[in-house]
Amino acid sequence: MTNIILLGPPGAGKGTQARRLVEGRGMVQLSTGDMLREARTSGTEMGKRVADIMDRGELVTDEIVIGLIEEKLNGENGGGFIFDGFPRTLAQADALGALLDRHGMKLDAVIEMQVDDAALVSRITARSTCANCGEVYNDATKPIPADGVCTNCGEKAEFKRRADDNEDSLKQRLMEYYKKTSPLIGYYYAKGKLRTVDGLAEIDAVARSIAQALD
Repeated sequence: MTNIILLGPPGAGKGTQARRLVEGRGMVQLSTGDMLREARTSGTEMGKRVADIMDRGELVTDEIVIGLIEEKLNGENGGGFIFDGFPRTLAQADALGALLDRHGMKLDAVIEMQVDDAALVSRITARSTCANCGEVYNDATKPIPADGVCTNCGEKAEFKRRADDNEDSLKQRLMEYYKKTSPLIGYYYAKGKLRTVDGLAEIDAVARSIAQALD
């Protein structure tokens, strides 16, 4: 079983590569956003807490996110876990390490998907996603099929652009990432866990680089 963290700024391709690992290695992707959305509609006590906080427009605490992750660790683990979107801060990294220790588990690698900011902004402002399955398309490198049928799910789909996928918003999100999350790079480097790959390479090439880092 292999447990990894995918690190990288918004739009670096973490979600795409996580799906590859799920399909190819049977790993379980733990996306913070997905877990919060799932919890909000679950009807559980934890879910009600999450819904109440989000409805008030407040940020969900680290304690709750760790609780959601712990619920997942107690379930089916497949070929290991991919932590996507967590940790984002040094305090969260410490909390995740303590959680894994309690479960007799370890973190095997932290994959940093390095990008060039200007190229990343150019790529993201050209991207759309399939409303059915979340498959990502790009005006330049992977255009939406002319027939409107998603190549991943095979369904006639609506293709959406995120409202915040614009240059000003992206620059702000990148600044937030570098302020809060970049210290994790030094943290995991010091622990001997950090592996770096070129996040702007072609999707298959990135997948091969990640496979080499894990094997």
